[in-house]
Amino acid sequence: MNTPMKSILLFLLAAFMGAFGQYLYKRGATFGFFNWRILLGVLLYIGVMLCFVLAFKLGGELTVLYPVYATTFIWAMLIGYIFLKEPITGWKILGTLFILMGIYFIAR
Repeated sequence: MNTPMKSILLFLLAAFMGAFGQYLYKRGATFGFFNWRILLGVLLYIGVMLCFVLAFKLGGELTVLYPVYATTFIWAMLIGYIFLKEPITGWKILGTLFILMGIYFIAR
């Protein structure tokens, strides 16, 4: 079975939404447990699950799609750099390259 490109794109979207949800949790944590940032993060995670289900419904293979979700770590690094001014170190770049290589080899 081949995984449709739509399924892969849905998992990429889910990865971004998951990483942005984590950012919202981090920002929201400073304002207490219930606030709009935490709520929006939860809604994003619901969106992540909907993307998962739709991607599988379209015929996506778990062994192809789940490694694509690992791009969450890359999105989180970029979001942390842009919005939280967290540094991108050589180790983070090396780790990102390993993630991308792993996704490539699994997708082949």
